[in-house]
Amino acid sequence: MKHLQPQEAWQYVQSHPDVLFVDVRMEIESLYVGRPPGVVNVPWYEYPDLMPDAARFAEAVAREARDKHQPVLLICRSGQRTLEAGAALEAAGFEQVAHVTHGFEGELDAQFRRSTISGWRFEGLPWEQM
Repeated sequence: MKHLQPQEAWQYVQSHPDVLFVDVRMEIESLYVGRPPGVVNVPWYEYPDLMPDAARFAEAVAREARDKHQPVLLICRSGQRTLEAGAALEAAGFEQVAHVTHGFEGELDAQFRRSTISGWRFEGLPWEQM
């Protein structure tokens, strides 16, 4: 799996118009916190269970993808869920998987806040909110 910093990920999206950009956060996170434009929401896990199901996730992404050769870019809150989700996709046969290091909101700062030191939103990249 490729590890792309937010700026690199945005450049990747721009230079690969066929990329399937997947937000693996829960639907409520994606809608209300914000997300990059053009992402497809396929949660790694969902409320109330909060338990990932790798096979279910890979099947859901496969339904969105043209085929398993299509590039897939993953984003989550901080870049952690995408590591497991990406490994699940690779195990399911996806050949070109990348993820956004630091995710949409980035790492926690000293005051336990996100979007202040890293992440897609911190970098000033395009995003939308419900």
